[in-house]
Amino acid sequence: MQVSVVIVNYNVCYFLELCLHSLQLAMANLEAEIIVVDNASTDESRQYLPLRFPAVQFIWNDTNLGFSKANNIGVAAARGKYVLILNPDTLVPGNCLTAALEFFATHPDAGALGMRMYDGHFRFLPESKRGFPTLATAFFKLSGLIHLFPKHRLISSYYLGHLSADYIQEVEVLAGAFMFIPREIYLRVGGFDERYFMYGEDIDLSYSIASAGYRTYYLPEPGIIHFKGESTLRTAANARHFYEAMLLFRQKYGNRVSFLSRALAEAAIAARTLRDKVRSKKSIRPEKEFPSRAAYRICRELSAYNPDQPCLFVLGDGIRLEELFTALRRQPPRAPIRFKWKNSDVWIGSDDPDEKGEIIRE
Repeated sequence: MQVSVVIVNYNVCYFLELCLHSLQLAMANLEAEIIVVDNASTDESRQYLPLRFPAVQFIWNDTNLGFSKANNIGVAAARGKYVLILNPDTLVPGNCLTAALEFFATHPDAGALGMRMYDGHFRFLPESKRGFPTLATAFFKLSGLIHLFPKHRLISSYYLGHLSADYIQEVEVLAGAFMFIPREIYLRVGGFDERYFMYGEDIDLSYSIASAGYRTYYLPEPGIIHFKGESTLRTAANARHFYEAMLLFRQKYGNRVSFLSRALAEAAIAARTLRDKVRSKKSIRPEKEFPSRAAYRICRELSAYNPDQPCLFVLGDGIRLEELFTALRRQPPRAPIRFKWKNSDVWIGSDDPDEKGEIIRE
């Protein structure tokens, strides 16, 4: 077995459906398997997915065990030489897995590989490549300064914003949404640390792999789509989870946390709390409206794509994802885009990585 793909699912049934379709196409000429570990989803996942994907191994947890523990369960059941830790709200092109395997074949020093990620509107996601965090970088992120100075070497060091995303490079931290790792190395370093409640698991695993003497790489091509929006750093509560994960990371590896560092982080969280309260008071506005179904142009071939018109891409038939990625890079969409598999009756998409995506049923 060459590759085992491990996906942790929690209430994203239809995003996962599209992900599984794209994966099966990418695995067509490989010895590979897919393991989905469901963390007690309350949506239609258990009734809907197994019937449509009989070749996928589903593990159904009775409670939400969290991202780290669920992934460790999935890897324990895996048989592949390599494991791909993959988020359920992703789309992978047909050449994604082979590109990763070819990279490992020519880079024996590689311990893990990440991939360029785009959001649902095909904009680059800066978390595709990151540096190891400090409490200063946590402050820059929590306070929002990182978005004001996205290319500053110090302020944007969490996202390595001073480095171009267009070339292969060694990086310190990979995103848990896509981590391609030799299974032997994953097991040797102990997998994900299950103490992390939210955020930080991928940082810790990247650090463990580097500490074991391996290198972690970022690959700009072919890239994947990560719709995101289901768990984002948008609230003060999530900001605190992020900060606590950074504290755990530093304390685990013997770094002292100064009073000043704590004070700066607490100030950033307080600022975010205040901003959330102001937003909630101002927020008399209605929920975001999406275009009506009639507004979408159905694109079964790339020649039908118009970046200025809401577009529905029908995948698995006339459109290959790797060709679609090339087209979207050449002409980025200026209107909403949605996706569905050729035999599905559900469209999905997301215009903003900080907002939940849209699901449209036929």
